[in-house]
Amino acid sequence: MELEHIGLFADMLPYIGIGFAAQLIDGALGMAFGVICNTLLVGILGMPPALASAKVHVVECFTTASSGISHLYQRNIDRKLFLGLLVPGVIGGTAGAYLLTSIDASVVRPFVLGYLTLIGIYLVIKGLRHPGKPRPARHVGPLGLVGGFLDAAGGGGWGPVVTSNLLVQGVEPRKVIGSVSAVEFFLTIAVSAVFILQIGIADLVGPTLGLIVGGVIAAPAGAYAARRVAVKPLLTLVGVVLTITSLLGIWRTFG
Repeated sequence: MELEHIGLFADMLPYIGIGFAAQLIDGALGMAFGVICNTLLVGILGMPPALASAKVHVVECFTTASSGISHLYQRNIDRKLFLGLLVPGVIGGTAGAYLLTSIDASVVRPFVLGYLTLIGIYLVIKGLRHPGKPRPARHVGPLGLVGGFLDAAGGGGWGPVVTSNLLVQGVEPRKVIGSVSAVEFFLTIAVSAVFILQIGIADLVGPTLGLIVGGVIAAPAGAYAARRVAVKPLLTLVGVVLTITSLLGIWRTFG
């Protein structure tokens, strides 16, 4: 029995590592957990997009709770920005989840990988051009709606879409990262509920636990790093990794 437990733990180790690294980056930058995990699950492991997105969002119920509490402790949350993103984000996420579960996986997979490739390129450009020209925050509600929809339909994108846009507009970085991360908890609860209703809970176990463990462990460190991280090199590196892994997934799909 002990050997069986050791074997199960060994199988979980890669997912613990992925969850830890992805959440460390996400906590520091306010983005990338979903797109990193979803790119690996869909592009490398060949998992159906709806199942991959469901796994990622179930994991994020735990990681975003830990991250949100950590950002609250670090005083990184802006109340007005949080409330402005909350309802539109949840509505957009729910709509995206329903859409993804109603489409055949073999049809939607190339589009999801294409979307993730564009997100990767977008992050590279944002990283190279960071910081952008300061502007006041605008269109917070529509931004939350679009970000929530793309996050659920693409298995990630809330952070890259919402955080990057607000940072470019000139909002204080730590307030953006903390507020967006806190809203993401409520977004992931809503999206996960839709996925569970549509595809059930049985397929969401296994690697999911490893991602949860790694992500929860890394969340406090990510929130602490939000005040001190060098954004430009990390943002660029994340974009490069996502672009390469997504293109590899496209090549495997059509190769």
